[in-house]
Amino acid sequence: MTFSVTIVGAGLGGLTLARVLHVHGIEAVVYEAEPSPTARTQGGMLDIHDYNGQVAVAAAGLMDEFRGLVLEGRQAMRILDTTGRVLLEKGDDGTGGRPEVLRGELRQLLLDSLPEGTVRWGHKVSGVRALGGGRHEVRFADGGSVITDLLVGADGAWSRVRSLLSSATPEYTGESCIEGYLFDADTRHPQTAKTVGGGSLMVPAPGNEIFAHREKGDTLHSYIVLTRPLEWFAAIDFNDSGAAAARIAREFDGWAPELTALITACDSALVCRPQYALPIGHRWDRAPGVTLLGDAAHLAPPNGEGANLAMLDGAELGEALAAHPGDIEAALAAYEHEMFARSRAVATEMAEFFTHHFDGTAESLAAAFTEPDHIPGVQASIAATTAEPS
Repeated sequence: MTFSVTIVGAGLGGLTLARVLHVHGIEAVVYEAEPSPTARTQGGMLDIHDYNGQVAVAAAGLMDEFRGLVLEGRQAMRILDTTGRVLLEKGDDGTGGRPEVLRGELRQLLLDSLPEGTVRWGHKVSGVRALGGGRHEVRFADGGSVITDLLVGADGAWSRVRSLLSSATPEYTGESCIEGYLFDADTRHPQTAKTVGGGSLMVPAPGNEIFAHREKGDTLHSYIVLTRPLEWFAAIDFNDSGAAAARIAREFDGWAPELTALITACDSALVCRPQYALPIGHRWDRAPGVTLLGDAAHLAPPNGEGANLAMLDGAELGEALAAHPGDIEAALAAYEHEMFARSRAVATEMAEFFTHHFDGTAESLAAAFTEPDHIPGVQASIAATTAEPS
């Protein structure tokens, strides 16, 4: 029995689903609003964990190609206080437990693994509706539409497909992330480059945090996280990067200059990314012929797990469909049962950590990596709490 599969969203989760389906001989079409795969920057570094993201890569049959994307040494990390004092330093242990790759390169790997024409670019969804019998219509902004036997919303935080299953909408977490890049940092900003080191840097303080990643070569990707209302950020003109940097830097008066240079010395335009989340444990009643994955299903504050969970969702949904030939509903029920439990557990674990073990200071974060009685599994996640652009 054949059935049509429509995936909305060509992010990592949707593409992983399409690839795993392809591996099992099931055709799918992915509709993406962006006009091309290079229409926008795809974000920075991702650590792909051996217990979820890499499981998805293996299910997609792409482990050898994935290893070719890994940037050696980037698992190294440093935690500093606001004076620049090193509180904790960990080298890259070489085990591959959470290797770092560039999001754009991982996405391109998935795209290249799909048959030509699988992804239909420039298809912005304007509406969706149930037709009965598990079938759905997807309408596009250009006036076109498709009817499908299985509709999968892999369309991120502001998913249109979600409305078929849930009335939940993301709420602002109270934090926003300001992103920027320093290029040729080893020669132009040597002290800051030395401070970041060979992997990631974390400098938390209550309400104000600086994170950075070393990407390819001597490019530094900075993430400045501030706990402020949306109105505070709206008052800053981010079209004037110099003025915006100066305004943001004032919030870090007294911090070491090699740290504030990650704000003031950026070579790129600063981009403000408010952080949103769905309620912990977000779920829905089983509805025929439609489901969600990734941020569309369980958007959470940045915790190092978002991309990993999206990819694992895609892989497990693909494998469930392959394991239940001709029975879409059995496949969706099995997939959602596991996905709901997993996403709730991860979100609850992180919430417990930030409520009971982390007080916003660099000292408490450093302790999380040295005290064995902290919540199991949290260390792997907080090693990559830098914000991931959606």
